[in-house]
Amino acid sequence: MSADVDLADLAAFYGIFDHFRDLDGVMRPTNPETQRALLRANGLAVATAAETREVLTGLHAAEKARPVPSEINVVCDTEYRLACKGPLDWHVLGEGSDEVLAEGRADAQIDLPPLPMGVHELKVTQAGNRSTCVVIAAPSRTPSLREVAQVERVWGVVAALYGLRSPRNRGLGDFEDLGRLGETLGPFGANFLGINPVHALGWGARDVISPYSPTHRGFLNTLHLALDGLAANPEPASPARCENDLIDYAAHGQEHRAALRAAYASFQTGARVSDLESLQNFTRDGGDALLNFARFESLSTRFGQDWRCWPEGLQSPEGVGVAEMSDGIDFHIWLQWLADRQLQDAHRRAQDSGMALGLYLDLAVGARLDGAEAWAAAGTLARGVSLGAPPDHLSPAGQNWQLAAYAPRKLAAAGYAPVRQVLRQAMRHCGVLRIDHALGLNRSYWIPDDGSPGGYIRQPFQSLMGIIAIEAHRAGTLVVGEDLGLVPEGFRDTMAAQGYYGYSVLQYEKAADGDFRDARDMRAQSMACFGTHDTPTIAGFWSGQDIGWWHKLGWIDDTGRRDARKRRAREKADLLGKPETALKDHDAADLREAVHRNLAEGAAALVAVQLDDLLGVQEAQNLPGTVDEHPNWRRKSPLDIADLAGHETIRKTAQMMADTGRGELKTEI
Repeated sequence: MSADVDLADLAAFYGIFDHFRDLDGVMRPTNPETQRALLRANGLAVATAAETREVLTGLHAAEKARPVPSEINVVCDTEYRLACKGPLDWHVLGEGSDEVLAEGRADAQIDLPPLPMGVHELKVTQAGNRSTCVVIAAPSRTPSLREVAQVERVWGVVAALYGLRSPRNRGLGDFEDLGRLGETLGPFGANFLGINPVHALGWGARDVISPYSPTHRGFLNTLHLALDGLAANPEPASPARCENDLIDYAAHGQEHRAALRAAYASFQTGARVSDLESLQNFTRDGGDALLNFARFESLSTRFGQDWRCWPEGLQSPEGVGVAEMSDGIDFHIWLQWLADRQLQDAHRRAQDSGMALGLYLDLAVGARLDGAEAWAAAGTLARGVSLGAPPDHLSPAGQNWQLAAYAPRKLAAAGYAPVRQVLRQAMRHCGVLRIDHALGLNRSYWIPDDGSPGGYIRQPFQSLMGIIAIEAHRAGTLVVGEDLGLVPEGFRDTMAAQGYYGYSVLQYEKAADGDFRDARDMRAQSMACFGTHDTPTIAGFWSGQDIGWWHKLGWIDDTGRRDARKRRAREKADLLGKPETALKDHDAADLREAVHRNLAEGAAALVAVQLDDLLGVQEAQNLPGTVDEHPNWRRKSPLDIADLAGHETIRKTAQMMADTGRGELKTEI
């Protein structure tokens, strides 16, 4: 057997794809350099042919010796027959406990009784040797819209939390603004309020502003904490900064952090007994995950944000001793307790206003390589690689997200604990959770740090789907899988069969002839919208704002800009249902009405309308491929929340949605 064959076999054993098809349908083979880099990322020594052969031989021997698989997926409350290599004794321990759910002796098969929903352990003893099989007992589907909201068709509004404008916030939208926005939109018949991810960005990460680059997805961004009531007479933000159209993150962060420290000092001396009990319960329930996050935040103020540069003994939670502990840990636990309470309050207020689903939150695809999630779960990470994407219609040059990747076999060996914690926290206070880049549940694109080309590696798809279904049923949460980009054949059908709602973005929904697909032909089991934070707004689409940026940044030349504008004219006419010659008689408001009516009348169960589109905003929230060239994640809403209750466009859109059976307009405003 040649060295190349051994390498290819080992790569296949670890789920590394031997090729993928790019945006143009061209097959891109995975070369040996990439195979070795991705195998090293999984913790394997494959520098030489002999090492590769030794690892492969050992893996095959270990697999052959196992009496049962390392994990299985079963439908909860349903019997399951598992083939085994007997004779052996077995018993099943319930999730997180020593409770024996079932036990017995088997020769060729183990007849598992119906197991409750959860991640259990099948313990096997054979000839004195013990082994464990993780049993993921999950519902066959995630919750449906009917199960969660008792309706079939809904609509809602999506907004940028950071950009919400109010006279009381300190320059950055906060959780109190979120509660007030929900109370404003609920009477219009909106059934959900969606926002950008609100994951923790890191107390020490002063230069990180993208909500899609969190330090930890299982905890909250405390820059969104509302200071109202936390401290006596908190200093207001300067009027000049409140009136600006762009957020000054540096100035806001400095003032906000100082105000939070002052508020904590007040809490320590004057906290109510009920609040102290609530904090104690929150700390107990948060367990090691919360403690480790607080440790990281505290250590980052002493050693810097990047844990990979910390003293060697501190590069994992296990190395943190008493000498490194400080009262800063209690402070960061307190911050998370506050954020959790305020987000919960915003969700409740949205529901009380009439929103059947309440908040619609966003789960980022991963956490930063230098952040708290990677530090806490370092033993389950792939090393020397970053998550990214090959070239596609979202980014023709491809993308390196600088996000940590979980190594599939390491993650499975840990019982998927880090992912389960993130999901459980993300679903605590929302009726809908959007999973960004849901393709990552099936396969991930890893980009090696050593400069090797990127490649795909298979993920434990069914196991991850089962874990999501478990947490979604426990939380009563609808799950939307963002399935844009290059997806394998059958992926969307598999997701739909297991209850997930797809993501139908009208700007990408085109037929073979290039015309836009009528919304009535979109997937019924999906969330439909015109665009996302990464695409032009309706007003920007009409004016060609995105085309102007591409030209300004040198991504297209004069000829490319001219061709793009011609193509855009055809697209606008198509969306309006008018000939191109009639465009001069219409404007962006006409396009907005046509688009929203099309979506309202369409087949999708959920329709999301961007607040930016309702307010006629030109600029997109983010321009992929840029950092400072475009005002990414900095733009404020043009109107205060208080001004939205009587907004004519919102009222007209709400009436349109009500007329098509998507909600009930509860106000005559």
